Amino acid sequence: MEFERAKLEIDGQVGILKLNHPEVMNAVSPEMVGGLMKALDEVDRRHGEVRCVVITGEGRGFCAGANLQPTAGAGDRVDAGMLLETVFHPFLRRLRELPVPLITAVNGAAAGVGMSFALMGDLVLCARSAYFLQAFRRIGLVPDGGSTWLLPRLIGKARAIELSLLGEKLPADKALEWGLVNRVFADDELLSKALEMGRELAAGPTIALGLIRRLYWESPDNTYEEQLNLERQMQRKAGSTADFKEGVRAFLQKRPANFKGA
Repeated sequence: MEFERAKLEIDGQVGILKLNHPEVMNAVSPEMVGGLMKALDEVDRRHGEVRCVVITGEGRGFCAGANLQPTAGAGDRVDAGMLLETVFHPFLRRLRELPVPLITAVNGAAAGVGMSFALMGDLVLCARSAYFLQAFRRIGLVPDGGSTWLLPRLIGKARAIELSLLGEKLPADKALEWGLVNRVFADDELLSKALEMGRELAAGPTIALGLIRRLYWESPDNTYEEQLNLERQMQRKAGSTADFKEGVRAFLQKRPANFKGA
């Protein structure tokens, strides 16, 4: 399925969402975000059918950051934060609220807001040639796309501010060493490995997996007591599913569970 600057492919129970403007290394424009949002509408429409989402980039890069071409002819004063509020933030919130697991398969450069997109994955997989770049300081801007919230929590303040102030490339292997990503694969294996992992997640207890991702998203801002209470709420929901009953039966019968995502 083709959308503006975005593409959605369905592989069994896995939705493959591609940033699709390879001529500019998938630099993000409002049009692309609009296409991505429409693709996610289609994922929502297929609720219960698409049980995992993989995001990757078309061509040789994941995302080169925001498309700066429209600002080149702008006047002296540009509200660089307006697009964040009206375009990027709603998309990032949409990714956070996905009810199914999200895998990002980073093929090539993930720069600027493209790095933020990449780090939204519950599992972040990289091609060996991939790299991350906090490119904002190179054009006189501050990091955005939630990166100043994510990075200190993922790799600590010292490394986060180093990446942001110096603007140096972070290769995939170093990102793995720092704990920023989950796995690194040979370039020609990345998508197949992402799909393999996506199929495994899609065959799982989808409701519980969605609740797990919510728990971890909310954990950094909760006190211990608040998190205990949230676990109680999420466990009540998970325990009311047919998948929980099937999981217990399968465990007692010593067989693989046949989860339906319900």
